[in-house]
Amino acid sequence: QVQLAESGGGSVQSGGSLRLSCATSGYTSGTYCLGWYRQAPGNEHEGVATLDYDGATRYAESVEGRFTISQDNAKNALYLQMNNLKPEDTAMYYCVADQGCTAWTLLMGGQYRVRGQGTQVTVSS
Repeated sequence: QVQLAESGGGSVQSGGSLRLSCATSGYTSGTYCLGWYRQAPGNEHEGVATLDYDGATRYAESVEGRFTISQDNAKNALYLQMNNLKPEDTAMYYCVADQGCTAWTLLMGGQYRVRGQGTQVTVSS
């Protein structure tokens, strides 16, 4: 059973950086697409950054050039480096996993098989 556990959230000022981590377990590397979603109060959840079996990545337009998703198979970890943070990035961030997907379908489809508990990111102006 796939399990995901996020960490690394916090409060920063606009322009600051954070690095989110997701500890992954219970699956064989290369059999799941992985990614990050976020949800702010009153908003729909949205895909932020994803990667697929071949390591291809996709980003939401709002974070392109500021966020970077990466994976360390040796450490069973997924990361999201967030730079130049803006107040509109404030949200609960979730690590997600799915199968039978591409980075694009996971980013845009709004569906996934597994989701972590989330970590809060708050950006003040």
